[in-house]
Amino acid sequence: MLFLNTPPFITTLMFSKNELRYTLALQRVPYLGDATAKKLILKIGSAEGVFSEKKRNLLKIKGIGPFKLRALSKKIQLKEAEKEIEFMEKNDVKYRYFLDKNYPEKLKHCNDGPILYFQKGKINLHHNKIISIVGTRKITSYGKSFCEKLIHELSPLNPIIISGFAYGVDITAHKSAINNGLQTIACLAHGHNQIYPKIHIKHVNNVLKNGGFISEFWSSDPFTKNNFLKRNRIIAGIAEATIIIESAEKGGSLVTADIANSYHRDVFALPGRANDAQSKGCNNLIKSQQAHLITSAADLIYMLGWEVENKIKKQSQTLLFEKLSKDENVVFNYLKEKEKALLDVISIECGIPTFKLAAVLLSLELKEIIRPLPGKLFEII
Repeated sequence: MLFLNTPPFITTLMFSKNELRYTLALQRVPYLGDATAKKLILKIGSAEGVFSEKKRNLLKIKGIGPFKLRALSKKIQLKEAEKEIEFMEKNDVKYRYFLDKNYPEKLKHCNDGPILYFQKGKINLHHNKIISIVGTRKITSYGKSFCEKLIHELSPLNPIIISGFAYGVDITAHKSAINNGLQTIACLAHGHNQIYPKIHIKHVNNVLKNGGFISEFWSSDPFTKNNFLKRNRIIAGIAEATIIIESAEKGGSLVTADIANSYHRDVFALPGRANDAQSKGCNNLIKSQQAHLITSAADLIYMLGWEVENKIKKQSQTLLFEKLSKDENVVFNYLKEKEKALLDVISIECGIPTFKLAAVLLSLELKEIIRPLPGKLFEII
């Protein structure tokens, strides 16, 4: 629960392009790390302030020594940051900053979560049912069938499916999510300037329409094997639970399971026959009590309490609708679909005059259904 007490002067509204440049530069400082970079920003107040702070003050901060101080004094990171911003603007790449309200809530509580990451697509992470599904690149018919069935059984609960866009389990999970009308997000081990493996380029548009891609890597970053291990912490950290569907005795998905456990997240593994090479990793996780055994969606729903939560939500929604007036229902349903909208737009789309709409919005706000935002903007809670 590291970043709940955010300094009041650090807000999304104040995050200027210049602050983005300094944040990117801070991300680029060698050997600094995300945890230390966050600590510096929270201590000093901004990324720009970190670069202009007096050396003696920086040295007082735990984790900052002469070596890192010298790296912070170099200006090359700012030039690199400017180039990356140009790439982002030309390629419609957005970013999520760790103090941004749109930064994934669960990832905020991971000490080593990225200071910021980049995204493309129609991504909406305001959802409490997010699961990561990973596993072997050499998926068997058994693993493929289970993955497809699992996602289909979970689809009524509308979870977000996270994976790594790799061969095998990853791409099976993404495709199954799309086929069931679910949002799916691919966490890349490289920048948004490329797609790996290239054969999966054919799936890019479908993912973008049904979710999108996220990555902490820059367009100029080299593509190395270590990138896959590094991005696994995002796959584990962003989700409520991680599911391993087939793994050899050693593999990247086991690293993801280990990271998820370190974050105190639920881990599930699909059991297999003792002599099956692609089930040894999962069997070992279950045997060593590092993962719950999963044989159907019911196991996951029970362990995470989703079924109870869903029943409570349906009951509360029924009571809510009974208490809303006709106009309140119209506005509620409109904002539920749009998530947020301007007052004037709500008035036009819902056919309610602004003088009357103000009272409707106030009533919904008092019932804790919506909340006002700066600039006459309203969003559903």
